Amino acid sequence: MEKERKQEIIKQFARHEKDVGSPEVQVAILTERIRELTEHFKKHPKDNNSKRGFFIMIGRRKKLLNYLKRKDYNRYRELIARLGLRK
Repeated sequence: MEKERKQEIIKQFARHEKDVGSPEVQVAILTERIRELTEHFKKHPKDNNSKRGFFIMIGRRKKLLNYLKRKDYNRYRELIARLGLRK
C-alpha cells in the first residue's frame, strides 16, 4: 500500500486529528491491504507464502472488530457500514 493511500485512510477514519491507532483506523488499513491481496491472489493463485500473511491479517481484523463490537456497538455498526464488510 502506498504511503499516500494509507494517509488518506487514516484521515478518513481517524476519531481525532492525531489518531493513528484507534480500532477504526486499524481495521480500515487492514481491509485495504486485504483487498489488495485478494486481487493479487486472482493473478497468482499458487502464492501460498503470501496466503499465510493474508489469513493472519484477516484474523487480526476479526479480533479488532470483535473488540469494537464489545466496547461500542454503534461505532462497530458505523464502521462496517462505511467499509462495506457485511451485508
